[in-house]
Amino acid sequence: MVGPAGWATRAELVRRVDRGTVDAWVATGRLVRLQPALYATPAAAGRWRTRVAAIARTRDGVVSHRTALALWELVPPPTDPVHLTVEPGRSARGSAGVVLHRAPDVRDVMRRVDGIPVTCAERAVVDSWALTGGLPRAAVRAAAIDAVRRRLCWPADLAAELARRPRLRARAELAGLVDLLAAGCRSELEVWGCLHVLRTPGMPRFVQQCRVVVAGERFDLDAAYEEVLQAVELDGAAWHGSRRQREQDIRRDALLATVGWQTLRFSYARLTGEPEACRRDVVAAHRARQQLFGAR
Repeated sequence: MVGPAGWATRAELVRRVDRGTVDAWVATGRLVRLQPALYATPAAAGRWRTRVAAIARTRDGVVSHRTALALWELVPPPTDPVHLTVEPGRSARGSAGVVLHRAPDVRDVMRRVDGIPVTCAERAVVDSWALTGGLPRAAVRAAAIDAVRRRLCWPADLAAELARRPRLRARAELAGLVDLLAAGCRSELEVWGCLHVLRTPGMPRFVQQCRVVVAGERFDLDAAYEEVLQAVELDGAAWHGSRRQREQDIRRDALLATVGWQTLRFSYARLTGEPEACRRDVVAAHRARQQLFGAR
């Protein structure tokens, strides 16, 4: 009676059965009330995406803000209300389970995830950054980094969204993150390493995500001092802690060495716990490489 999606509006249901039957199904648990005049089977009601899809369809809105980040799988599915954005002329109201926002260009930034209308990743990041009482900023930062790494958007897309919001709360902080993403950072550790080690006063200039091809294999270096063929790799604890990944790192460094590259690796613990010592190591190795290359 509710169709393959597992949900239906009350108007759709009463076209097939009488109102008393619908009310009885709700009373006995055969149907679950998701929203006023919106019902689903118990199985469908328990699926977060189904609930979001039903609400977006019946409200004719575009999923946005934190809910959009969750649809893009940049944050976990939230337990708080579903966020929808509609065009300014709409007179619809929010409810206990829905927060409505309005934007004149919402259809221009609409994409689809599993058939559900959703704002693009860059709009979802900027909207969530400004949302009072929403996600912690650290979670939105992580979502922005992940969105760029997964190519759901580009740093230039985030910058364009920021340009539209000159009065965004804590705008400078997000703008700084976007600049780092544009420079090549693809993880929170790389961001931290740039700010506290590699870009500090007195450090030599470097290139991020420098691409090197060796024997047909492509490697993107976290930081590279191309004039002396020196690479710096920032190893996250989760990814580089496995034995398999360590073996891959050893092979990678060996291949780079065959074409003259020296690689310095800093673990998460050392980078964050001993930043000054890491800076000294980079400078010392860079000077030694300068002398070596100068003697050729």
